Amino acid sequence: MARPLLLITLVAALAAAAAFVPAGAALGGGGRRGPLGGWRAIQNVSDPHIQELGGWALGQAQEKRLAGAGPGLRFRRVVSGEQQVVAGMNYRLHVDAADPKGRAAPYVAVVYEQLWTNTRELTSFDKAPRAH
Repeated sequence: MARPLLLITLVAALAAAAAFVPAGAALGGGGRRGPLGGWRAIQNVSDPHIQELGGWALGQAQEKRLAGAGPGLRFRRVVSGEQQVVAGMNYRLHVDAADPKGRAAPYVAVVYEQLWTNTRELTSFDKAPRAH
């Protein structure tokens, strides 16, 4: 009789402890991840990998002739972005580019990446609304 009671107590204690674990902490994220599968802000858009993704996205858009991404468009930097955990990672990047005359040309690129299979795909690349 003592064994089932001990098992029930242990399960209840684990369930109570799990209620206090921040979302994403069990996945190695230390919390602050938000809902699983939801978009969350990229904390450090200066990260070289994020900047490289932005430049890669612009290059792909130019190859595919998407959203007015002609050969004269130049990548400047990723200014902000969000990421979403899927079977890999989706990145929604707000890209600051320059048109052939040097004027600001903002775009939003969505990139899917799966590092363990060396997969990278440009999902979308659209002109961003200009700030008023």
